[in-house]
Amino acid sequence: MESKTARLTVLIDPVKKKAFEALCAAQDQTPSQIIRQMIRDYLQKHEVDYATRPKLGAPTLAENVSDTQ
Repeated sequence: MESKTARLTVLIDPVKKKAFEALCAAQDQTPSQIIRQMIRDYLQKHEVDYATRPKLGAPTLAENVSDTQ
């Protein structure tokens, strides 16, 4: 299970931030959820292993979300 105790500060254009937050809200997701998924996807793309990485065969968040739609 992932621990959500580390903080990442990102500077972003306020116009993009507002558009991103609106899109997240429209998809019933928080910006943090989307950013965490983007980081997981980026690590997977570059085949980086880490302690809380889901094991082979375990469904990902994206798969769980698509299964419910």
